[in-house]
Amino acid sequence: MEKFKLKKNDEVRIIAGREKGKQGKILTIDHKKKRVFVEGLNLVKKAMKKTQQNQKGGIAEIESPLHISNVMIICKKCGPTRIGYKVDGQKKNRVCRKCGEQL
Repeated sequence: MEKFKLKKNDEVRIIAGREKGKQGKILTIDHKKKRVFVEGLNLVKKAMKKTQQNQKGGIAEIESPLHISNVMIICKKCGPTRIGYKVDGQKKNRVCRKCGEQL
């Protein structure tokens, strides 16, 4: 299993594909397939059957996964950036590559 620099609840911007330029929060990360689900983006329509949990059924819009290389983390100070690391004693912190601020 590969380790990624992005984590759940990170604010990211999509840099490629039909949703390019939009931003949202990471809901889940699929490490095996190298894909992320971003809240409210890359929506597709899916036919849903009636179940006890889903009383209505019909057509629902759900998020579909994006490849992890198509998203970029957003720094609060300088916008989309790459992630670097700084070691503080025993702790390893993620930092912005442009301004050095902790992410």
